[in-house]
Amino acid sequence: MPATPRPTARRPLRSILLALVAALLPMLAATVLTAPAAAAREPVGESARDAAVPAAALTEVTNFGTNPSNLRMYLYVPESVTPNPAVVVAVHWCTGSGPDMYNGTEYDTLADQYGFIVLYPSVTRSSKCFDVSSPQALRRGGGSDPVGIKSMIDWVTRTYDADTGRVFATGVSSGAMMTNVLLGVYPDVFAAGAAFSGVPFACFATTDGSEWNSNCSGGTLTHTPKEWGDLVRGAYPGYTGPRPRMQTWHGTEDDVLRYPNFGEQIKQWTNVHGVSQTPTTTDTPQSGWTRTRYGGTGDRAPVEAISLQGVGHNLYAHGMASRVLTFFGLDSSGPAPQPQPGACKVTSTVNAWTTGLTASVTLTNTGTTTVNGWKLGFTLPAGQTVTGGWGATYAPSSGSVTATNVSYNGTIAPGASVSIGYQASHGGNSAAPAAFTLNGAACKAG
Repeated sequence: MPATPRPTARRPLRSILLALVAALLPMLAATVLTAPAAAAREPVGESARDAAVPAAALTEVTNFGTNPSNLRMYLYVPESVTPNPAVVVAVHWCTGSGPDMYNGTEYDTLADQYGFIVLYPSVTRSSKCFDVSSPQALRRGGGSDPVGIKSMIDWVTRTYDADTGRVFATGVSSGAMMTNVLLGVYPDVFAAGAAFSGVPFACFATTDGSEWNSNCSGGTLTHTPKEWGDLVRGAYPGYTGPRPRMQTWHGTEDDVLRYPNFGEQIKQWTNVHGVSQTPTTTDTPQSGWTRTRYGGTGDRAPVEAISLQGVGHNLYAHGMASRVLTFFGLDSSGPAPQPQPGACKVTSTVNAWTTGLTASVTLTNTGTTTVNGWKLGFTLPAGQTVTGGWGATYAPSSGSVTATNVSYNGTIAPGASVSIGYQASHGGNSAAPAAFTLNGAACKAG
């Protein structure tokens, strides 16, 4: 059956406008008497947009595809939607709904500004919590909520010719847990996710039909990074493509999903990306916040984590969505996410003595196209200064260093490697760099 869009409730301010329109309806009826019922039209013209939902109105879409857990689908399409738009899946909390997520966050107004589409899945089960615990929800194509959400995404990408390389997920509480699940089950669908007060993928897993896992919520369920990573990899066995980037937010005083879950998410997603658990950068973007980035130093690092000191479970506040868009790469015209880790791999070893060291670095092209000219970026640990090197030119000598190819090794064929190295002095920390980038894209380390 064709999808059936149906407008739904707007925000209070918008409701006033609707009331004004409603007041005019009797006068229109007196003139027109009757009008035919509205119906979805078949696509005509350039694309299926002619049969799509009204612009700038939260609209329910039905009959969107396979939906084993009877989710409802709400959509916001801005009037200024861009060609091949990005899609942000915004997932609500327990006891909430898609319209509640629409009313409680500013993704729609940001969509007006940047031209992406916002999709709001909505639970119909009595708890109004997303299924992040059943075996069906934790494997690709297993059924339950992730399958329904994937059907919604497919409907949007078909109808609006959306960019399948720019689909993102974000959520609060239960929605944050679902964000972790979606990125684990559908790594080929999502480019990145942002989870507010969530838990790692499969942390809430149960086999007795219960939706709640007290060990996980209480922060007592821990694993090694590899064990957490294996749970993600096991959701889609055999998948070897790039993995979605992850941004996670958590308050230190969270009494619903305890703070240790923040660290467990970091362990999980750094392992999934093959990057060090040692932060590449640490800063304070706002008083009481500590932000750490892993596997990269910029706004689109493979993993970004923001800890909010003294904040409880309900940490989401106005302005945070803008930071999510920065991480997604959607906060500028013509947005495009950074290349995903996986096109390169770097191994490094250090031979140190009392005040100095030598480091040997091997860069491998794991992609399918030849690299013609390269710049390898990395951050030296504090106290280290490059005093000489081979196989590349190094600048500056400390802090964030870029190694640039020399004339004889600028080309790296798929599967081929180059070896370089440097000498450095140190003040006691002789560790190798924790992460590397090749021409701006994060490399796998190890």
